[in-house]
Amino acid sequence: MADLTPFDDAVGKADQMVAQACAIAVQDATDNLRNLNIMCTTAIGVLIGNYVKTQNPIYLDMIKKVGDIALKGPPAFALTGAKAAEVLSHFKKI
Repeated sequence: MADLTPFDDAVGKADQMVAQACAIAVQDATDNLRNLNIMCTTAIGVLIGNYVKTQNPIYLDMIKKVGDIALKGPPAFALTGAKAAEVLSHFKKI
């Protein structure tokens, strides 16, 4: 094995820091997706309860809107993962 120079060591540490930052970004995106789903599921449950109680059709419209919000989570999560992978692809393998 070749002797590592201080530069090689610094580059390796920088690569590790970038990889860690990307991993944290994906973890944060995972938490965001989970939280979004919890909030939307809770809101839909409340809206269904109110609709059953009142039969007011406005709750059906609100349920649709909350469902639309929930559908935006997975693409945002996928984009974060793809961007993290893109960033990592610019660094040497460690």
